[in-house]
Amino acid sequence: MRLLPVVLALVATAAQSAPDVSIRPEERAMPFPQPEVTQTTRPQVSLDHSIRPEPRPENLRRGATVRASSLRLASPGVLATGSVCGDPAIRGETLAPIAGRLQACAIDAPVRVSHVAGLRLRQPAVMDCRTAKALKGWVEGGVKPAIGQFGGGPAGLRVAAHYVCRGINNQPDARVSEHGKGRAIDISGIVLASGQTLSVLHGWDDEEHGSRLRRMHRAACGRFGTVLGPEADRFHRDHFHFDTKRRGSSYCR
Repeated sequence: MRLLPVVLALVATAAQSAPDVSIRPEERAMPFPQPEVTQTTRPQVSLDHSIRPEPRPENLRRGATVRASSLRLASPGVLATGSVCGDPAIRGETLAPIAGRLQACAIDAPVRVSHVAGLRLRQPAVMDCRTAKALKGWVEGGVKPAIGQFGGGPAGLRVAAHYVCRGINNQPDARVSEHGKGRAIDISGIVLASGQTLSVLHGWDDEEHGSRLRRMHRAACGRFGTVLGPEADRFHRDHFHFDTKRRGSSYCR
């Protein structure tokens, strides 16, 4: 028991002489560098960025517009409704039989023609199919070759008269005209693609255009039963009269 105080004294002396050492780990002078982590950068979509697809190029938009517009319905009076007379080059509509106010003015199978061989009739004309086919032949064999590319080429026909129940030359005591039978059409001018009209009245004696009109007049002879022009009489100074009256030979004047 007398040793205990001696031991305690020795322990206390050792504690006082021992260095001040902490049992906690020393702080690192500088932290170890963190390893670099490579990440794939993803695009950030901000609130002001639209997720809609980019607009189409201008040429694609134009192409789509053209294709879409070709599916629209044609305006009345501008485009024909379909082919008639069994000929795709003659466009218009088939009509019901026309009785007429006079018995001689009846048409059993009339058609209203709006386009012939690509040319638009500025006034749709009522006639029978025989006359419509003769008119198409004249456009292809007379009008187009005579005009050629002048003014951009032919685009339409100005119609002065077609079906109407009346006497010849509008004379009250005359027999029924071929107009009253759906066998005649009067043409007063050729409309060009440029918008200019080659008038029969003003162009027949014109140095520049007269030869074209005279060529068209000659081309109608043989295609129609009757062909009358500005030199026929005073009634035809401003138009060509064509009809399909059956004759032994064509009357061309």
